Amino acid sequence: MKRIFSGVQPTGNLHLGNYLGAIRNWVKLQQEGTECIYGIMNLHAITVPIAPEALKKAIYEVAAALIACGIDPKKSIIFQQSSVAAHSELAWILSCHTPLGWLNRMTQFKEKSGKHKENALLGLYGYPVLMAADVLGYKATHVPVGEDQKQHIELMRDIAGAFNRAYSSDYFPLPEPLILGTGTRVMSLRDGTKKMSKSDESDYSRINLTDDAEAIDLKFRKAKSDTMEGLSYEPETRPEAANLINIFAALANTTPEAVVKEYGGRNFSDFKKALSALAIEQLSPITSLMRELMKDVSYIDAVLKEGAEKANKLAAKYLKEIQEIVGFVTPE
Repeated sequence: MKRIFSGVQPTGNLHLGNYLGAIRNWVKLQQEGTECIYGIMNLHAITVPIAPEALKKAIYEVAAALIACGIDPKKSIIFQQSSVAAHSELAWILSCHTPLGWLNRMTQFKEKSGKHKENALLGLYGYPVLMAADVLGYKATHVPVGEDQKQHIELMRDIAGAFNRAYSSDYFPLPEPLILGTGTRVMSLRDGTKKMSKSDESDYSRINLTDDAEAIDLKFRKAKSDTMEGLSYEPETRPEAANLINIFAALANTTPEAVVKEYGGRNFSDFKKALSALAIEQLSPITSLMRELMKDVSYIDAVLKEGAEKANKLAAKYLKEIQEIVGFVTPE
């Protein structure tokens, strides 16, 4: 049986890209009866500066979004990463089996640390090992990721293999990337060559899950397109048009070709109106439920508490086995 692990960093508003590229697919996995564990990755969130008040709000907001999008706490585990100490302890054990050369190749550290790598924090440098611990600590078999995150899965597999070889065991399964669905890579509404991101300075670059209908309509109307006539799907030469077509196709559970066939003879403004209406129809119920959950976070607290208990039960069992493999004394 598959065991899925994935997580969301609580570092700001979740957006349409998170929903189409990840969360919606997680709901489908849950419906298929797959064992699913979803973490709110607050330990990863502090690898870059974030105010405590903002972090706390973001943790609740991510939890609310997962529940509102359809993740059922009775079918899947939803928990806060820091509530399970095994993540941190296993990260240390795995770091002792991870060569620096492997970490030096990770592109995200290069991007986030910028030109002054000597000032970068150790947590930012070593967070891929913590990410490996997040997955391996539950002996997860699959990790839903976008194409741009496959490097992390490759490192997880390398670390798992290094541990297994060091102790002549096959303890850790080698996790497989799970690339799911159309629209897994949703691009910015202001630049069709860049991924939609919550860190983008322009709020008009993304559709937040907290946006109301008016904001969604305005953002799609202002979304960058091009001056070419008609609607055609040409990702290389018309990236902004292709992005909007991809979003429509993902929301409508159809193909870009079918979208072009239906709207190809109409002007861009008509297509944007239809796209806006479709997005509002699907996202408004999510936004409304998120707002209700955020008014009184007691239900979210209960979900996170129950999820942490379930996650701890699994992770503690595996951590004890790992400690014994390493040679630690683990008295009952």
